[in-house]
Amino acid sequence: MSAFASPVKTPDAYRVSAVLTASHGEMIVMLYDGARRFLHQAGLAMSDGQTVLAHNKLTGAEEIIRHLRGTLDMQQGQLPERLLAIYTFSLDHLRRARIERDPTKIAQVSELLGSLRDAWAAVAEAS
Repeated sequence: MSAFASPVKTPDAYRVSAVLTASHGEMIVMLYDGARRFLHQAGLAMSDGQTVLAHNKLTGAEEIIRHLRGTLDMQQGQLPERLLAIYTFSLDHLRRARIERDPTKIAQVSELLGSLRDAWAAVAEAS
């Protein structure tokens, strides 16, 4: 390899690089994106009757939501209190979606997280 050649980055390498260089706000946006991706996949799997796959994808989304909930700094006033309520609602709604096998409940949570994601993206872009 010549001194001017650079190694080709794989998609995983780009992902790792994006995470390592992300600001706090950008990291939160990535978490919302990941949760929504899992929710989309869970909804499709549930609609197709793929119960195990739907469960696994829902679990991935729930883990991200629990992480977001667990990292709230409750000393920061009303915003974390409201986010806590949204995350708790989301987890309860996904539990009901799993029990009732209702992909529309998954879509509702995804839409809610999408609104939060857009707000965080605006904050991250402004800073």
